[in-house]
Amino acid sequence: MTSQELFSLDRLRHEIARYFSVVNPIESGVTKIEFEGPRISIYTRNPEVFSNRDQIAKDLVTLIKKRIVIRPDESIRMPREVFEDEIRRRIRGVQGLIFNDLIGEVVVEIASGVPPPSDDEVKEIGAATGWVIRVETQPPMQTKMVQKANNIIYGFPEERLQALRKIGEKVFRNQVFETTDVMATILGSGMQVGRSAILIQTNESKILLDCGFSPSGTKNIEMLPRFDVMEGLISELDAVVITHAHLDHMGIVPYLFKYDYRGPVYCTEPTLPLMLMQHLDFINVTGKEGIFAPYTEHDVRTAIQYTVPLSYGVVTNITPDIRITFYNAGHILGSAIVHIHIGEGFHNVIYTSDFKFEASRTLDPAVSKFPRAETLIMESTYGSTPVQFTREESEQLLANYIKQTLERGGKVLIPVPAVGRAQEIMLVLNHLFSSKMIPEVPVFLDGLVIEATAIHTAFPNYLGKELAGKVEELGNVFMSEYFTAVRSQQQRDEILNTREPLMVMATSGMLEGGPILTYLKEFAADERNTLIFVSYQVEGTLGRKLLKGIREFPMINEKGRTELITVKLEVTKVDGFSGHSSRQQLLNYLKILKPKPKKLILVHGEPDAVMGLAKGASRILPGTGIYTPQNLESITLETQS
Repeated sequence: MTSQELFSLDRLRHEIARYFSVVNPIESGVTKIEFEGPRISIYTRNPEVFSNRDQIAKDLVTLIKKRIVIRPDESIRMPREVFEDEIRRRIRGVQGLIFNDLIGEVVVEIASGVPPPSDDEVKEIGAATGWVIRVETQPPMQTKMVQKANNIIYGFPEERLQALRKIGEKVFRNQVFETTDVMATILGSGMQVGRSAILIQTNESKILLDCGFSPSGTKNIEMLPRFDVMEGLISELDAVVITHAHLDHMGIVPYLFKYDYRGPVYCTEPTLPLMLMQHLDFINVTGKEGIFAPYTEHDVRTAIQYTVPLSYGVVTNITPDIRITFYNAGHILGSAIVHIHIGEGFHNVIYTSDFKFEASRTLDPAVSKFPRAETLIMESTYGSTPVQFTREESEQLLANYIKQTLERGGKVLIPVPAVGRAQEIMLVLNHLFSSKMIPEVPVFLDGLVIEATAIHTAFPNYLGKELAGKVEELGNVFMSEYFTAVRSQQQRDEILNTREPLMVMATSGMLEGGPILTYLKEFAADERNTLIFVSYQVEGTLGRKLLKGIREFPMINEKGRTELITVKLEVTKVDGFSGHSSRQQLLNYLKILKPKPKKLILVHGEPDAVMGLAKGASRILPGTGIYTPQNLESITLETQS
């Protein structure tokens, strides 16, 4: 540790000593002080200090302007076996305990449907046992990825703690340079949909907003963010901020760790297991296609060790001169708009990433009010395309396509992204079935849809308020008697050989891999069948090509040979289910947004969408500088005169 880091801890020790001598004259019993990611952990052997830790931590935060957590020294913790008996006696439905002896924390897992203890009860038990207790309710659907993420984080506590200390050294180092300049460089998503990656630089810091890949790229230089143009960039990054768990926004994160990045990755709590799921599936799918992924499972595990999950609304220092806050983006589970506060009020950036400024069946609309905003970086996906239908009309249109197909004896094939659209369409189909708007037929779910849905049930507080209430009351509101999970190749073969009408929802949503291609190959030649797109199709993907009218495409068969597939089924789309804002919603967002930005940077859109949105935005924000950058362009956000 350098003298600068040591100085920071020495100052903290001085402030803590001053606090306890003035406010709380009892012996504090502080045994050690350590960095713990973006927080500072203070260990105490004094039970009274530990039992009053919340108030003391708040006081210290006010004093030193840093996030503080107070942890129990090992000497005051109840032995594990005694604690286990005590916790099972005092909390109903305990299913498992995950201990982290290094930090004195234990996760208590309770059964789904069992009322959890109140916060006051948890604090009381914690004070009595000398452990920091976190109670988590097991989701109504079993989720492998939440468990796998927990195993990576809690199963290797020394590695995790070492990672958090390294992160803390980055966050709490002394600021060397005064913040006088801020610049944004577009490394991906400039005049394109995909590979979102925006570098924010100050005199002191370099942070990366998103780190995705392009689903339509055929070469690395087309797929990956343009890290190649800045020598040593990966090693110089202070932090990576991930807005949500779609591959075009986070698919290349493990690649950074392959090339020795050892800094923090910040995201919301649901994004962590969703991101892990997508990364592992990406490796699996590319391997089956004979393509090497740009990273390995080891790189994925390392990335998870360095990932710091944050809740909405929590202000967090991520470098000496930058702090961030996540807000609901309404796009998918855990998606975030990022407020970036630079310097002491020097400049504020709002990065929307993908967002939906409308309530859906799954999520509440995106947040539109922020403390300050001098620059807005906004997506432009549907910037030139007015949506023709409301959500209600879109549901009716989907019902019509399904009903027509089933009544003529056909099968319905719906490609979906695993996260977001899949769960939205499941809720819509449940409504259409229960209201008798479509005939009752089996719906088969294949690919990552099941696991992603299970993760949704594990984080009900990130769903829309109405849906979260239903989950709390009824449990799993996504699955129903109409849905059947496909869990084996034998089951898949049986579906392919079925002559009766049915529906299949499968990944991937753009037909760029996944089990959807197996069904498409089998269903393509029958004109009674229908392929219905419910999500955005990026230029260059097979989904976009089919929508443009292409009716033949090559596909690798089981023997490794290229086979030409002829498409005779009906191909259509329903746009109203997108998790992106429509053109009108984007413009409405600019009208309602508070405060109004001085600069607007439009990204994540094809050229016609970006330019069309820029034209509309200029009428709403007169006097605002509007930028439509290409990849590799840099924009100066603020310079001290």
